[in-house]
Amino acid sequence: MRTLTIGFLAATTLGCLSTAQAADLDYDYLRGPEYEPVTTQIIDWSGGYVGGHGGYSSSAFGFKNVFQPIVANALRATVIESDMSASSLLSTHDVRKGGTSYGVFAGYNMQFDEAVVGIEFDYSRFDIAGVSADAIGRTKVTTDGYQSTAILSGTSRTKIEDLGTIRARAGYAIGSFLPFVTGGLAIGRARIGDSVDVQAYAYDRTTYQSNVTNSQSAYVGRYGYSSFDPTNPGAGVPAPANSYGSRKTKVVGGFTLGAGLEYAITSNILLRGEYQYVLLNDFDGHKININTVRGGAAYKF
Repeated sequence: MRTLTIGFLAATTLGCLSTAQAADLDYDYLRGPEYEPVTTQIIDWSGGYVGGHGGYSSSAFGFKNVFQPIVANALRATVIESDMSASSLLSTHDVRKGGTSYGVFAGYNMQFDEAVVGIEFDYSRFDIAGVSADAIGRTKVTTDGYQSTAILSGTSRTKIEDLGTIRARAGYAIGSFLPFVTGGLAIGRARIGDSVDVQAYAYDRTTYQSNVTNSQSAYVGRYGYSSFDPTNPGAGVPAPANSYGSRKTKVVGGFTLGAGLEYAITSNILLRGEYQYVLLNDFDGHKININTVRGGAAYKF
């Protein structure tokens, strides 16, 4: 009897242990993993794209010796130029102006693991102009004995109209983000205008003083007057100023550098923020550099 009781207890114990182990195994199996795997969108940056951009541009305009050749030509072979160096009297100053810019861009990317390289073209329109102006008057008894006067007023203007660039790009893909740097060539179109109003007049001071001293009435030579009183030259009326200068449109090259960040909303819709610096070569004494901060959107094929 004791033998049967011990056997029954042993069998019952083993059965309970087997049932508990099976329950544990079934629970682990049914409950699944603790966390669901997170899926990340993989962006392929390779391919062509087109888009548009808009932003704010700050332009620095430089003017170097723009008035000198105009005045020198207007007063060539005159004692006012040779004795007074009238063509060097006017000065200019640099000007910084800002305004909106907008345009379009297109490019093509190739991706190698996380590295992305490509080429991009862009075109931008501007409405930004810089103006430098100066005026001065000088009077001197020149070597011919005349009391000579030169009054000059000059204005120089540069307006950047549009700009195109072709640039290489290099970036590093971080999920949906693509930080990049860029650089290349730029070509711009600018409208420039340089003008100087010149008044140059003189009278024979030596003869006038002799007339006053000796009570004579010898003819007093003069030029550049509308009316002249030999007994009171200071009351003479100078002739109106003559205007000299030119206006023209120039196409000029330069270089560009920049950096930015793109974000892929989807595999085909891209947003970007970008900074671009452009320096154009000097042309006819005019200089331009442009700093632009802009945003854009593109469709990738």
